Amino acid sequence: MSEPEEGLGRSLGLWGATGIGVGAIVGGGILALAGVAFAATGPGAMAAFALNGLIAALTALSFAELASAFPESGGTYTFAKKTLSGEAAFMVGWVVWLASIVAAVLYALGFASYASFAAVQLWPLTGSAAPAWIESRGALLALAILATAAYALLLFRKAAGGGMWATVGKVVLFVVLIAGGFWALAGETPASVGGRLTPFFPGGSIGLFQAMGYTFIALQGFDLIAAVGGEVRDPRRTIPRAMFLSLAAAMAIYLPFLFVVATVGVEPGDSITALSAADPATVVASAVRAYLGPFGFWLVIVAAILSMLSALHANLLAASRVALTMARDRSLPHALGDLHRNRGTPAIAILVTCLMAVVILVLVPDVPVAGAVASLIFLVSFALAHGIDILMRRRGGAAKDAFRVPGFPLVPLAGGAACVGLALYQGFAVPSAGLIALLWLGFGFGLYFFLFSERAVVVAASAEGLDPDLVRLRGRAPLVLVPIAKPASTPAMVELAHALTPPKIGRVLLHTVVQPPGQWERGDLAQQLVDVEAILNQSLSLSLSLPSGSTPEWLTTVAGDPWAEIARVAKVHRCESLLVGLGRLSREMMSNRVEDLINAVQSDVVILRCPEGWTPTVAGKLLVPVGGRRDQSVLRARLLANLARNRPRHVTFLRVLPASASEREHRAAEKGLARLAHDEASGDVEALLVRADDTLGALVEASRQADLVVLGLQRLAQRRRTFGELTLRLATETSCPLILISRR
Repeated sequence: MSEPEEGLGRSLGLWGATGIGVGAIVGGGILALAGVAFAATGPGAMAAFALNGLIAALTALSFAELASAFPESGGTYTFAKKTLSGEAAFMVGWVVWLASIVAAVLYALGFASYASFAAVQLWPLTGSAAPAWIESRGALLALAILATAAYALLLFRKAAGGGMWATVGKVVLFVVLIAGGFWALAGETPASVGGRLTPFFPGGSIGLFQAMGYTFIALQGFDLIAAVGGEVRDPRRTIPRAMFLSLAAAMAIYLPFLFVVATVGVEPGDSITALSAADPATVVASAVRAYLGPFGFWLVIVAAILSMLSALHANLLAASRVALTMARDRSLPHALGDLHRNRGTPAIAILVTCLMAVVILVLVPDVPVAGAVASLIFLVSFALAHGIDILMRRRGGAAKDAFRVPGFPLVPLAGGAACVGLALYQGFAVPSAGLIALLWLGFGFGLYFFLFSERAVVVAASAEGLDPDLVRLRGRAPLVLVPIAKPASTPAMVELAHALTPPKIGRVLLHTVVQPPGQWERGDLAQQLVDVEAILNQSLSLSLSLPSGSTPEWLTTVAGDPWAEIARVAKVHRCESLLVGLGRLSREMMSNRVEDLINAVQSDVVILRCPEGWTPTVAGKLLVPVGGRRDQSVLRARLLANLARNRPRHVTFLRVLPASASEREHRAAEKGLARLAHDEASGDVEALLVRADDTLGALVEASRQADLVVLGLQRLAQRRRTFGELTLRLATETSCPLILISRR
């Protein structure tokens, strides 16, 4: 069972989760866009909705498997970050965030349109004609912004945000409208009904595809259950059931409703196609008036307002949770991941989401364009979900008790192809929708690489260290090369190698170098063979006793220059990491041999300097000296997380600031250090800023209180890793166990 997310309890049961899906799907889309569909393809709009329902059902199967495997908030973004690179996961999250925001804009505008229309109908009761400003764009924008602000306030106050009353109310109203339609249908003859449905596809296949593209957003909503998955109780059972129930409820309402609108909602001799072409925005209300009179007309108005409001709420809720999850991964500003101290709700994420919705409200001209953009973006995100599901299943990411897609991989392949095909058609058929989507993607791409990527990749690396399954799901199988020359160093090296290696995923390659016959002296060969045998026996016994339980691989080579041979083996085997153990570090060794080795390999390099008999297990207090740069943040975060996975550690990030630094510089350095520590490590973490003119003395003093010092090598020249004077002195003038790291 997945743990609830920090600060957000699992408060949603089956009906609460289903209510989010039904609230997002049912009503708003069909009432806003049914007229557009009828105008494009006539009575064939029923087929358009049915085909969209089939695509949505295929997509719901993939979503159910993913949400059951990863029952956390964030929806498609969460699935992406589990299986894709940080850059790809960000772009997926960026798309999903926009999709929910644009969907919220669609429903805010839809609410404003119906509320304004209702006001115009009721105004004559005051004894005068309705003023023109009621239907002006300014009035519509004001109503849409007011509704958005009202639901933002509800989301501020309560994690689930309310809104269930609107969902229940609109479902009841739709049931009444459908029941009234079938009551009226009982008095019609089959010939009369058939005449109103002929021709069924007046727009041909092109009209059918147009209707599908415009109205796919009407089936969106089941995915929002996955977006709040971290707040659902018993998620592996509840989330799939809630998705299927909400989609089934939508189709059970949509298809009968479209049927009665296209039949008894049309007077003999008229057609739903002509009526929709003349007035697509209010054709549903006019059709219901035809068989239920004014009572039915006002039922539609009330149902539309409730539908738009509940769908607005559901999409704002989902969008804020996507932003919350991305912020916690540093893919968006970290402030968006903060929870309100008293309410426990992501107030800043909600505020930013609603502000973006208001901006788009001002920019988008009307409901059809908003619907086209939302449909296109959701189709893209759904296609990505199908692809992620295939990757996840192939890499063994599904839990034993998780829901599984039947007919794998045909179902996700068919669903993904359908989503891609319809998205491409929509992009060409409605160029403005494609342009908006491309502009948003380009804007997000720039933001990520210029503002967010530095911290996001660090958090992703730390997550991989704490949760080795992420390494497997992201398609990596890291190989760590461990050269060992002396039996005495074997315990420390093997233990650290296994700490760096994801259990059951990564591989450890132990390497010994034997000198060639021309360099042997008397007794050398025998001693070398004895050492190799001792190293092998120790390595195997130690590996079997460690938590990972994986058996290392073994390689012995013959070479005159062990350092050059290590570099050669690292290249040949394409090792991700190289772990080198040294009993001591001298200036000459570091400036020549070690530096040459670092520059010769395309691997992350970890250098361990420790006394005989020392092992990483005893290191409970870690000291991490840092400067003002993040050259080694990714490798350091992964290393610290790997070490923390085996036992709790106290990690102190230390920065030494000159005593002459101003108060402003001190505050900036303190804030930056706290942010870096929070990004790179979790658990018992301390950020310590010290003022001192003797930087080395401060570091040496701090190292006396530590069990292990982790030091990143400073990058002093482009494409060259080398040792600075401070690193050389710290390595040669201290006795504390030391790890030096250099990222490839």
